[in-house]
Amino acid sequence: MTLPLDPESGGGRFPGFDVLAHAAQWDQATQAVVAARAGRLPDPRFFTPDEEATARALFDQLLDQREDPRVPVFQLVDTRLAEEQTDGWHYADLPPDDVAWRNSLAFLDDDARTRCGQRFAECAWDDQSAILNDINAREDQDWHGYAASRVWSLWTRYACTAFYSHPSAWDEIGFDGPAYPRGYKNIGVDRLEGFEVHDAHPELGPAAPSEHAQSEHAPSEHSRSGHAPDKGEQR
Repeated sequence: MTLPLDPESGGGRFPGFDVLAHAAQWDQATQAVVAARAGRLPDPRFFTPDEEATARALFDQLLDQREDPRVPVFQLVDTRLAEEQTDGWHYADLPPDDVAWRNSLAFLDDDARTRCGQRFAECAWDDQSAILNDINAREDQDWHGYAASRVWSLWTRYACTAFYSHPSAWDEIGFDGPAYPRGYKNIGVDRLEGFEVHDAHPELGPAAPSEHAQSEHAPSEHSRSGHAPDKGEQR
């Protein structure tokens, strides 16, 4: 079941809920940060035009964003990389994130040319899905000199962090944004605050990950979190 993101449409899991309508409850610094994400984001500063096309197609696949309105994941990731806002660590068997991103997108295009005779962004949706499923299925096996699971973690970590940092995604999961300084007083299962909205479709299960993460190659538990470094990671 596909549900629209736009709260003005009256659809979605939390119909009528609009997190930006509650922005006055946040401190000024938070308002500014969230407004910047919801407004016009900077033009690409990190990815080249060719890399942009590949990255946009990759993010659409990972998050199953097939039509507008889309959460602007590409722009958020590009800004993060341009400003060197990494997690402060990277896998010891991968280069730093900026290099790993450029290389992995080039490898993805190589796979697409081998399979379809064209770059990844030019492939049909189902062909893109098949390419990504093949990579994900490799787990810790070699993929162009990298462990496939490490690359998958890199892609999904950045994609999910960007997606769930945006107010459109908050609307989709019924998240009212930062609790500071308002806080919460109704602590407990199903005890909603006055500003929260009941899930209109509880039969669909938990609202996160959303309908946008239901593709066959949705990130696995070990690859989608921004966890602390393990033995295979270095700062």
